[in-house]
Order: sequence, then C-alpha cells, then structure tokens
Amino acid sequence: MRAAGLRALCLSFPAAGEEFPFGPETSVFKVGGKMFALAALEAWPLTVNLKCDPEDALRLRAAHPEAVVPGWHMNKRHWNTVTVSALPERLVRELVEDSYDLVVAGLPRAERLRLDRP
Repeated sequence: MRAAGLRALCLSFPAAGEEFPFGPETSVFKVGGKMFALAALEAWPLTVNLKCDPEDALRLRAAHPEAVVPGWHMNKRHWNTVTVSALPERLVRELVEDSYDLVVAGLPRAERLRLDRP
C-alpha cells in the first residue's frame, strides 16, 4: 500500500476527516474530533500510528517485531507504529479499521448511531 492508498482508506470511513495540526507534512485522521491514525504520508518508509487494544498491541508486536512497534510519541500501551510496506495490505486495512472502530466505540452513543457503528 502506498501513501495515496493509506490516505484514501483512512478517509473512506463514515465522518472521517484529515487535519494537519502538527504541520503540513503530518496527516492526522479523525472521527468525532478524536484521532484514529497519524502518518507522514511523504516519508519513507511509510508508517502510520494506529490505536490498538492493549492485548492486541502486544500480540502484533510479537508477531511482527520489525513492522509493528510501540507508538512513536504516543501512549505505548494503546498505540502502535506500523510500517505499511512491511505487512500484507489486508492486515494494514484491518488495523486501520480496528483503530477507527476503537475510537468510534469511545464516542457518545448518539454519535456512534449516526455513524451507523453501534
């Protein structure tokens, strides 16, 4: 997956948006005002910070030690930094969707229902 594909994937979810609070080189993808992905889309290798269940985060780091590491500049318990090119595209898609779903799960019920993700 390339940068354009990652960006398109992140923006494909209901109510997802892209912001640049850390400067024009860092894309922050949010839903309901909460971040679910952060990536420097012009950097190589392409990496993305994704929210993750703490137990899943540890499992993923153990299974893919070169591609999944504790989140850079993030809460290491809840965030992973994923090297996109080092993983199968299908897994990257699942990890992005899981991150989005975790953030949506923390939103107020009315907002979750509006997103059609109870």
